Amino acid sequence: MVLKVEIEEPRCVAAGHCVTAAPEVFDQRETDGVVVLLDAAPPPGAYAHVREAALLCPAAAILLRERDGSA
Repeated sequence: MVLKVEIEEPRCVAAGHCVTAAPEVFDQRETDGVVVLLDAAPPPGAYAHVREAALLCPAAAILLRERDGSA
């Protein structure tokens, strides 16, 4: 399984929960706090943290796409 991360930036409310849950994948812009995606294809070891970040996002701005790794 391969996990791809996408951000709907206009929806972001700069709560920062994603950065707390998965700092290796998410950061925030200093100017307005909006999420910055550091790794759209995180390693499998980060999947649990990325899923947690998506669940914690109050604006549902984090989209996760899963597919098998065979393609």
